[in-house]
Amino acid sequence: MTDKTTPKILIVDLVGLAPGPDGRPDHSAVKAHVEARGGAFHEGSARGLPAPEAGRPHFYYLPMLSTEAELLAEAGDGLYDAVIAAATFLPKDTRFDLGGVRIGAGTGNMGSASWGGGDGRGGIAPLMNTPGINARATAQMVMKALLRVRPDLPVDEMSALVAAGRFDTGRDLVRFPTAKLEGQVFAVIGYGNIGREVAKLARAFGMTVRIHARPRHRAWIESEGFHYAATPGEAASGADVLSVHIGLGPLGADGYANAGLVGEEVLSALATGAIVINYDRGELIDVPALSAALSSGRVSHAAIDADLFQDPTRGTLSGPMVPYLSLLPAHAAKLSLLPHAAADTDHPTRVSGAIQAVDQILDAIEQRITRNLKGDLPAGYRDAGVVRPHGLNQARLEALRADAGRVEALRTAANAFLSALDQLVDAGAALAGEQILLESNVLTTMLRRECLEGPYQRS
Repeated sequence: MTDKTTPKILIVDLVGLAPGPDGRPDHSAVKAHVEARGGAFHEGSARGLPAPEAGRPHFYYLPMLSTEAELLAEAGDGLYDAVIAAATFLPKDTRFDLGGVRIGAGTGNMGSASWGGGDGRGGIAPLMNTPGINARATAQMVMKALLRVRPDLPVDEMSALVAAGRFDTGRDLVRFPTAKLEGQVFAVIGYGNIGREVAKLARAFGMTVRIHARPRHRAWIESEGFHYAATPGEAASGADVLSVHIGLGPLGADGYANAGLVGEEVLSALATGAIVINYDRGELIDVPALSAALSSGRVSHAAIDADLFQDPTRGTLSGPMVPYLSLLPAHAAKLSLLPHAAADTDHPTRVSGAIQAVDQILDAIEQRITRNLKGDLPAGYRDAGVVRPHGLNQARLEALRADAGRVEALRTAANAFLSALDQLVDAGAALAGEQILLESNVLTTMLRRECLEGPYQRS
């Protein structure tokens, strides 16, 4: 029987990415946090070691585990009570009977039967994640992927000509026409943390943003000035860019519910020469349909970020990136392939996510409290709702309510804007135009600083 006073927690992915003093990825911040919470942090396996010190949680750091055989050998017999993972896929027969946390959004890689697999349905343990922790990092990488190919200005070629003194702006610039992003249509599939951040960045470039999500999100999408699309095909219709951020959905007998969601129907609806970006889950795109779209010119470039694993002894490859490799012989020049690195190459983000995961797993073990629960709430646990680094929820609103200074500052800014609006109506733009814009800017800045924008998170 599991000893909840001396739990063993396995960490199977890196919890720091920047090099430390020894040149290895630095996990010191997470180690210090574990120790501050009364835990012990070990580098290496718990297997074969003496019984750990009683009365405190013990974390075992094995970030190089990746293959199914390695994971089953290490965690197939219930040695560990809980697990923290990021990209590594946990096979069904791994056991973590007090819970698991995935660093980042989604839980499709969390396949342990202890909580019923990647959708967290059934099982005896809670499954959690840290949604939003890498939303801005991922969204920025999405825009970086787009800006590599649009606007289509051959920067390297022009730089070489300038460096060689072989360019005359008056005569030669006409040979390099380009198109701006402003006015183009950017379709986003999904209105979660990442999808919304992508939409905001696309709008900042002057693009028209169209978002497909569940109907309950429509009011929030439209309140932020985005266009709502009832179906993925409607979102994609005539779009110049498509970026998918919807997650895999529940796992059923035929696979994940959203696997292949971006298929022939969606891709054929795009504008000719569109850009397709999948920095979410590789399985979301029907690869044969993408191949056909690349061949026809409907899609001019595809940027994919998906897990790729290599067996260290046999060299065989696995993971959702593998099907995309079949596109390389015909379409290498039209592809940008990343090994699920878009959200995982930022050291502060990974550290923050890992620290949050440590807190969540310890709260689940020590207090039977879950946060950011995915799927079912097991018997004996209490759900404390959602915790995200961005956006507004009930707790933050209550904190605002309790801070009289912040409330009064908002009230003052709002009243100043209303007064300027009245002055505009009474006196006209010649007298009131500058003032109303100044007050509008002040109020908008304060609202953004207080996170009073976007969808409301009830818990």
